[in-house]
Amino acid sequence: MSQMTAPTRPTIPAAPRPPVQAAATGVQFTAVQSAGGHRVLLYGPGGIGKTTLAANFPGRVVFFDLDESLGRLRDIPQVQVVPNCHNWADLRAALQAPGWDGVDAIVIDSLTKAEEMAVADTLMNVKHEKGHTCKSVEDYGYGKGYGFVFDTFLPLLADLDRHCRAGRNVVLVCHDCTCNVPNPAGEDWLRYEPRLQSPTSGKASIRLRVREWADHVLFIGYDVAVSKDGKGQGAGTRTLYPSELPHCMAKSRTCREQMQIAEGTADVWSAICGK
Repeated sequence: MSQMTAPTRPTIPAAPRPPVQAAATGVQFTAVQSAGGHRVLLYGPGGIGKTTLAANFPGRVVFFDLDESLGRLRDIPQVQVVPNCHNWADLRAALQAPGWDGVDAIVIDSLTKAEEMAVADTLMNVKHEKGHTCKSVEDYGYGKGYGFVFDTFLPLLADLDRHCRAGRNVVLVCHDCTCNVPNPAGEDWLRYEPRLQSPTSGKASIRLRVREWADHVLFIGYDVAVSKDGKGQGAGTRTLYPSELPHCMAKSRTCREQMQIAEGTADVWSAICGK
């Protein structure tokens, strides 16, 4: 008995794709647009006057007082604060909320504390690959935790970018640390850098990402001379550095000259931001 074969279906050719239509008018060009608000990272040792300097930004200034230091400072101008900002979700929700019209500068004091909030948020919401909750960044495994914190932190910069595009300035106050600088051309050296997460591999470095993001990375340091016997000498005067030097990470898109910082002065903002 012969086997019957199933009839084959005829092949239906695919419909031809319509040709891609070139843009009728071609690429468009415009003049350079206004950059909006300035993005500033201001860092230095504790007690040197970073908060006071940020509070002297011209116009209406609103603080995220994460370090809870404003209430203990004297002789600062009238500023406003965002209340009840106790964790990472509070910080981002406030930045994304409406009601910021008329504000000239947003200050986060400090970004170091904000990063600690991002770490706590990561530990609470990002589980270990085996399903349990981690108690520290290192518990995720080699280098993985720093990547998770980086991913948690990065959207904050997008939140701040939206305010800058709306014309508001952003000042991120940060504590400092000392860090070895790898030098491919010779010996490494030590310098001041913002105290933010920065693994030695360079991957998941919040410090380097914020430096790239900012228009200005400003270091405030005490003026110190070292005598022949190795003792530091100074009168407590302070200098702001807007340009990279061997002893500090810094940059500015508008200013190169070092500036003496007088108590409560706002002259620095005129030089840096034209305010």
